[in-house]
Order: sequence, then structure tokens, then C-alpha cells
Amino acid sequence: MTLGEPPAPPAAFRRALETLRPAGVRPEIELEDIPAPQRLAPYSGAVGASVYRDDDELAVGRLILLFDPEGQRGWEGQFRLVAYVRADVEPEMTTDPLLGPVAWSWLTEALDAHGARYAAVGGTVTRAVSEGFGGKADDPVTTEIELRASWSPLDEDMSPHAAAWCDLMCLAAGIPPLPPDVATLHPRPARREEPRREDPRRDDPKVP
Repeated sequence: MTLGEPPAPPAAFRRALETLRPAGVRPEIELEDIPAPQRLAPYSGAVGASVYRDDDELAVGRLILLFDPEGQRGWEGQFRLVAYVRADVEPEMTTDPLLGPVAWSWLTEALDAHGARYAAVGGTVTRAVSEGFGGKADDPVTTEIELRASWSPLDEDMSPHAAAWCDLMCLAAGIPPLPPDVATLHPRPARREEPRREDPRRDDPKVP
């Protein structure tokens, strides 16, 4: 190590980070490395993804790996995964009382189906309706579902967790997952003339 350079990340974190991208990703999913938040843990890494059908972007998401050698309150270990998924859905689905429980089951059932060992899972399911006003009054009303979750992996191998996250995005996009026993809903493909712009308030990966 040269004077002034930061110390190398711990070996456990490096091994875990190498497994954050799942093998055998479905063709509908495009993965990319993205900047990870720096304030949540001493070491972090992240991957982003979009789900496409033809040229339509159906869902977007990110998966963040956090590592703190000392652990943190509520983690039950040194590692923590933070997941985010957003997808457009049909307007009538936002009033369905089962939307939240079903969407949450997508995550837990996908983790179990891939044999991911985890603890201390928690999160939220949000229904969002966006209307345009003023110069955007002609924009169509959009309805979305957002799922934010975090949990503590019990192994250094993150590949089953990442595979479960990919399944979660496909389910949110209305694409049946490879496991046959996970419930699905059917979202509306997003067709927009302007590129999707992220709300900066949604970039904070904090979850309960």
C-alpha cells in the first residue's frame, strides 16, 4: 500500500462483491454496475438492472451490498443487502388490498426458492400515482409500484440473493419467474415519449 492510499477492502467483502452479479441472467434483464452509497457502511457495492420486453422498459431496480466489520444495529451480522424495484402497473391494481402482501411475497418466496439464507428482513411496498399539470398536463397518468427491502445474508455468496432480486424484478414486470410457485400480477408496459427521470427523493436506499 502506498502512503496516502486507502486500505484495501477486507477479503470477505471482496469475495462477496464478486458474487453480486448472478450467473445465467434472463435475456429480459440488463445489468450494470452503479455507484454505491458511501454513508451507509464502511464498504459498499451496487448493481442496477432494467427489465425489457422488446423496447419497453417494464421495471428498474438496484441491489446494494453493505459491509461493516463491526456490524450495525439490526443487521445480525457484517453484511446487509438493500434492494429496490419499481414497475408500472395498471391503475386498478393500486386499489387492490392484496397488492402489498403479494408483492412482498415475491421477494420472500424468491429468496426461499433460490436457497438464500437470510435474517432480519424488512421493507415497504408503495403504490404511486403521478399526474401531470401545467406544461405536463397532457402527460398520461402513471401508476407504479415500488418495493424497498433490506435483509442480512448469512453467507458470503450473494449469488442466490441476486438471483432472487432478478426474479423479483421480473415478477414486478409481469414476466413469470422460473420457479412455478410464485404469484404474479400483470403490470402495464411503460411507453413514454420522454426518458424516465428519477425523482431524487427516491434515490435514498434507506428502508425500515
